[in-house]
Formats: sequence, structure tokens, C-alpha cells
Amino acid sequence: MDLHVADHPLIAHKLTVLRDRSTDSARFRTLTDELVTLLAYEATRKIRIAPATITTPVAETTGTALDSPRPLVVPILRAGLGMLEGMLRILPTAEVGFLGMVRDDETFEVHAYAERLPADLTGRQVFVLDPMLATGGTLAMAIDFLLARGVSDVTAICLVSAPEGVEAITEKYEGVAQVTVHTAALDERLNEHGYIVPGLGDAGDRLYGVV
Repeated sequence: MDLHVADHPLIAHKLTVLRDRSTDSARFRTLTDELVTLLAYEATRKIRIAPATITTPVAETTGTALDSPRPLVVPILRAGLGMLEGMLRILPTAEVGFLGMVRDDETFEVHAYAERLPADLTGRQVFVLDPMLATGGTLAMAIDFLLARGVSDVTAICLVSAPEGVEAITEKYEGVAQVTVHTAALDERLNEHGYIVPGLGDAGDRLYGVV
């Protein structure tokens, strides 16, 4: 697995405000959107391209176009929805699939409750949006869904990550699939409740409120 931890002062600043417990939901949503746009810029660096011939007002020239098939963006519900617009701002022609998952707060086991993905994803580049890579269980289940449909190249964009989750994903998919993680921060650890420390709390609740 390839891990990329962002090193940019704007990302560090926005993440600091995002972490602050006094940041309200409206500001949290705005900052999440902005952070994902910045992370997506680097996460799409290896997106597949093809030459494209165009005519400018002056002459014909060869430029660059996104190659086919179109990339797929998969937010993990519900918190991943808060990351979708920021990703599509960078990659507006991408298709969007959805995975709904929930983690048991006591056992940390992950259960899928919704899935909307193409049946065949062979040859597609897929970008998974998940605010937090904590134990790695949610991201691993998402990757398994994608591998079952023919994907071999998965890029995950996470706001914050824990060493335990990074290690779990690395061990599970080493030699199995190309998995890349782009994150704004690699935090210290997980606490006894499976939350990232210092983290930013429950991203879904902070985005949308407690339901």
C-alpha cells in the first residue's frame, strides 16, 4: 500500500479548524469540502490520460484528455457524502457509486446496509471517500466490494488516519491489489473506543448532527 500524508500549510490550517470541537456543522462541511479538493489534486496525479487533438484560435495542437473508461468515485455513507462535492469539483466527469456502511461501537465490526455500484468495474480507476481510516474495517470492506467487481487499482482519500488502520490495510492487500491512501494527517493512535486520537470526533455527526 502507498501512503501519502499531505504536507501543505493550507491543509494543516484547515484541518486544525476542522478538529476544533467548537467548529459548528456548517463550518465543518465547508472545511471538509475544501480539504477534499486539495487532497484530490494530489490523489488524481496518476489518473489515466490520452492524447487529444484540438484546434485553438491560432493552430491545431495535441493536448490531454481523461482516458476511458471514466473513473468512479465511491463515497462511504454517510460521512463520505460530505466529501463528494469536493472530489467532483476536481473530477466532474467521474461516475459516482455508493456504499453504505456502519460500525458497531462495541465490537468495531462493520456492516454494509446499502450498495450501488456497477456490476463490472474491470479496468476502472476507483476513488473511495472515507473521512477517517481508523481500524481499517470500513475501508477494507469497501475495497473487497470493489475487488469482487474486477477493480485492481483503488485510491482512498481520508481526512485523518490512524497507524492501526494503515497497518491493517497494508497487511491485507499487500500483493493482492494496488491500494493508495491520501490523507491530511497520520494521527497518533486509536483509543479504547476505536476513535482516532487526536482525531476530529465522529465525522458523520459533526457533518450532519446526531441522528
